[in-house]
Amino acid sequence: MKTQKDALDIFTAEADGLKALMDCGAVRVPRVLGCGEQETDAFLVMEWLELGQIKDVSASLLGSGLARQHRCTGQHFGWWRSNFIGATPQFNAPSENWVSFLRDYRLQFQLQLAAENGFRGSLQTAGARLLEKLPVFFEGYTPAPSLLHGDLWGGNWGVLKNGVPVIFDASVYYGDREADVAMTQLFGGFPPEFYAAYEHEWPLDAGYALRRMLYQLYHVLNHLNLFGSGYLGGAERMIGQLLSETHA
Repeated sequence: MKTQKDALDIFTAEADGLKALMDCGAVRVPRVLGCGEQETDAFLVMEWLELGQIKDVSASLLGSGLARQHRCTGQHFGWWRSNFIGATPQFNAPSENWVSFLRDYRLQFQLQLAAENGFRGSLQTAGARLLEKLPVFFEGYTPAPSLLHGDLWGGNWGVLKNGVPVIFDASVYYGDREADVAMTQLFGGFPPEFYAAYEHEWPLDAGYALRRMLYQLYHVLNHLNLFGSGYLGGAERMIGQLLSETHA
């Protein structure tokens, strides 16, 4: 059971995301048992899952399972409701255009939030240039609106004692599947068996290597807004490198 003061919106959004992943049926997730509020304390009750040791075969199963999850597609990018990435609001207004969705509801929102938090100057000027150049990264590539976990780093998956992988703490929406894969490579990465299995199930587009940092930037900016200036230099370096790829 998770509990947190004044967090009913966060927990109901998480519960809806877990139900969507469960309905897809590609990767194991904990079953939601209840969600509500008692006085000012919100709660989310989930199935208890006994976790074991991560093994190569478990990482491989997760890779192929995630690729199958990404084949669960929606009619548009976004989702039927907004949710949260950590404690930060994540807006999911339905969109037919992935580039504009990524610009308006992911990167631009985080940059605006950073400005409100006092991170202005070169971060904002370079960030604005990057937003203008976003279409360059998607020339010849049109992603499908895949069902995403949305926050798939190494701390948000585990393995049951029978070796079956399980994912949790999701920030679900429909987006480019590369965004999920990029997040797995941001904080330490996943075992190589994970990536081999994913590629075997559904190979990534050749341009993924160019777009990976673009998707990782969203999470680095979010960490800047959540945890402070320790992430500022990294965000500025990423934007600079991305701009260099556009010859801006």
